[in-house]
Amino acid sequence: MENKCVWNKYNATQLKELESFTKEYIDFISECKTERECVERIVNDIEKEGYVDINKVIKSGKKLKAGDKVYSVKMNKSIIMANIGSDKLEEGVNILGAHIDSPRLDVKANPLYEDSGIAYLDTHYYGGIKKYQWVTIPLAIHGVVAKKDGTSVIVNLGEEDDDPVFFISDLLIHLSQEQLEKKAAKVIEGEALDIIIGNKPAANNSNASAKKNSKDKEDKDEKDAVKKSVLDILKKFYDIEEEDFLSAELEIVPAGKAREAGFDRSMVLGYGQDDRVCSFPSYKAMLKVKKVKRTAVCILTDKEEIGSVGATGMQSQLFENVMAEILNLCDDYSEIKLKRMLANSNMLSSDVSSAFDPSYASSFDKKNVAYLGKGLVLCKFTGSRGKSGSNDANAEYLGAIRSIFDKDDVSFQLAELGKVDLGGGGTIAYMLAKYGMNVIDCGVAVLNMHAPYEATSKADIYETFRGYISFIKNM
Repeated sequence: MENKCVWNKYNATQLKELESFTKEYIDFISECKTERECVERIVNDIEKEGYVDINKVIKSGKKLKAGDKVYSVKMNKSIIMANIGSDKLEEGVNILGAHIDSPRLDVKANPLYEDSGIAYLDTHYYGGIKKYQWVTIPLAIHGVVAKKDGTSVIVNLGEEDDDPVFFISDLLIHLSQEQLEKKAAKVIEGEALDIIIGNKPAANNSNASAKKNSKDKEDKDEKDAVKKSVLDILKKFYDIEEEDFLSAELEIVPAGKAREAGFDRSMVLGYGQDDRVCSFPSYKAMLKVKKVKRTAVCILTDKEEIGSVGATGMQSQLFENVMAEILNLCDDYSEIKLKRMLANSNMLSSDVSSAFDPSYASSFDKKNVAYLGKGLVLCKFTGSRGKSGSNDANAEYLGAIRSIFDKDDVSFQLAELGKVDLGGGGTIAYMLAKYGMNVIDCGVAVLNMHAPYEATSKADIYETFRGYISFIKNM
């Protein structure tokens, strides 16, 4: 059974909509490279469409009714949206769930040091990466520094044309004989992923009496001169002291905008498409569908790349707490009704899948893999090897999804990640399935997954958007 290329099915109007939608998507992933940036952008968008912070509703003492739209933000890193339908919540809701974190490098708490006239920031990689892919490329710094006085400083440096960028060095090829004999996992060690941030020493303003100080003091001043120069710059432009790194969240990401790829401009090349290529159409589908019978919910969560842990991850009580609040605001709360609502719900775990790569064909089962340009991807299960850690959706639910997609002419393909014994991956699907609801993975095929620059098909992005709309309206 072979899936058809979806490009040929679009009429002129659909092609125009596809290009408009993917242009907005490219802007989104170019500007939103951290969880905080995603949440800020999404809140700005959805408030224009009538979504209200759930905390404002709670404080007002008002109740929710069909047609109301609310959202809840957790620590500026996760967001849940809900469009209240006319059906009873106890009968279940339709859920789109994706994640907005991506593999990257995080700056350590005591990061700044100087070695041989070069200033560095020490980092700790986040999520699954091939470490050698992160050297010698231009990098940007995004994040927030929380100061002791309660104020915060937003950092976003390396994205504008006149911004400086940062980088990680690699050994020159002329001296790399021993390095190239190492396994790929060891070519670049995690502790070597320190970014270079400066080389110019601070100006020496010492007077004649200062020059009479001990030689040890002179040597120390010279040794720390580049580090001091960097600290002077941070103080001048950001009012940041060295100790402020202790309460900072600074993420190192590839610098520059996402781009159209290919002579035909059919693809998108950019950072963080796992999983923002599913997050973007998820929340946009919520905005597209104005009225629903069955309440529609969109979860955009954090920490998926490291196991969905922490207060902003899917393994927390975040989702359950918000749904309890929504039930209560509908004047319909009880513990048993909350349990019924969760068990009666349907979910698309909106996460990416691997796209077939002819250059590495031996890693895939060609009959059971996703292909670029052939529509959104349904994965009955993820996990690794013997389906370890997977959800494994039931046949009846998959049949129902097929039915609504066919009804709305949504092109889809069924796939697995790769060959059975090679490894695998996971999503948030099994964490929602614990409530007893129907869950299946549904997203976009990606080339170069977890690399600094990932590739997707515009047609698949658009088809995923259409599929999410169909799910919200029809399930």
